[in-house]
Amino acid sequence: MLDLRLIREHLKEVRASLGARAQDIDWDGLHKLDQERRDLLTKVEELRHKRKTVSDQIAKLKRDNRPVEPLMEEMRGVGDRLKSLEDSLRDAEDRLNTLALSIPNIPHPSVPHGADPSANQEVRRWGKPPALAFPPKHHWELGEALGILDFERAARMTGARFAVYCGSGARLERALINFMLDLHTTEHGYQEILPPILVNRASMTGTGQLPFEDDLFRLRDDDYFLIPTAEVPLTNLHRDETLREAVLPLQYTAYTPCFRREAGSYGKDTRGLIRLHQFNKVELVMFSRAERSYDDLERLTAHAEEVLKRLNLHYRVVTLCTGDMGFAAAKTYDIEVWLPAQGTFREISSCSNFDAFQARRAGIRYKKADGKSEFVHTLNGSGLAVGRTVVAILENYQQPDGSVVLPDALRPYMGGLERLTKGSS
Repeated sequence: MLDLRLIREHLKEVRASLGARAQDIDWDGLHKLDQERRDLLTKVEELRHKRKTVSDQIAKLKRDNRPVEPLMEEMRGVGDRLKSLEDSLRDAEDRLNTLALSIPNIPHPSVPHGADPSANQEVRRWGKPPALAFPPKHHWELGEALGILDFERAARMTGARFAVYCGSGARLERALINFMLDLHTTEHGYQEILPPILVNRASMTGTGQLPFEDDLFRLRDDDYFLIPTAEVPLTNLHRDETLREAVLPLQYTAYTPCFRREAGSYGKDTRGLIRLHQFNKVELVMFSRAERSYDDLERLTAHAEEVLKRLNLHYRVVTLCTGDMGFAAAKTYDIEVWLPAQGTFREISSCSNFDAFQARRAGIRYKKADGKSEFVHTLNGSGLAVGRTVVAILENYQQPDGSVVLPDALRPYMGGLERLTKGSS
């Protein structure tokens, strides 16, 4: 959420910074609501002051044994008027808050301007694509032939865009989760968390998933949501808290299953593991001081990159343009891994700095050395999306006979297994 004072005092600059990201915002309505709220607040405060003044007069008259009924009658009128104004004020605040929650974050000045992914800017590449002397197969072909992925049975038991991992495929998914968590906790300084995968409406609002529900799974009988990412519970660990500056940056990591309806991706990636309704992910979250958060974004991104380096997977890092960033992000790096069968890079991690946007919604502050409180800056990134890492391993390490060599870093997590073959489960 943006600071309403910033919008009020610098509306022209805010609108220019947001550009097409906020083309559907009713700015005139926002201005009128803000003015209505401030006018009502002034009247409420005036009546509260009057009520206190008259109450003091009544108390004094009672002590002097003088009549108080005229003032008591006046107080009843003040009370009725005050209640009516307070109700109107709450209604105006609710309407203003609803509108303010739909305004996206302001992009950082370093973010390239553009309407779609064609304006994203490549920052760097690492490694080289594998030199395959044969036409590469897609991961779903490899997985089904090896007997480690079963999409047909998943569709029968649940529906489209679900997967069953079998045997060494299930072990590979688990190995990747453990490998990533071990790397981030022992070498990168993250504290591991195992959070709930159901969260309440306030948690979803705090991180910016709400008020947009189209891509979320919600329970029918309870106002709980299945998390689309561990970003939600990890960020809400400190909702409505004031942290000590000395503990920042805080770094958390978590493995969770994630759930997304993928409502806006009809017809995209209908085969395989790329775009499932349920998938596993290891998430990285940081709480940072405002002046250090962009340095921390570089660190967090490097931590996610290190997973791919250890697995020797070719990747690139791109800065997302204003038209391709998420609603709550101020700046985002996408890490894209090379997939031979598609002959292109595909996203495997998004690493973002949200500035104070999420913290203002979730009430997360830190107390500075001078005693003043300030909103923390929140950051997160996938470290990594596990299913997409399986995709990258299957496609990059495939062999002419259909087997798949395992990266050296994973072999200790696979009981020393060096290669996936049919029947190796």
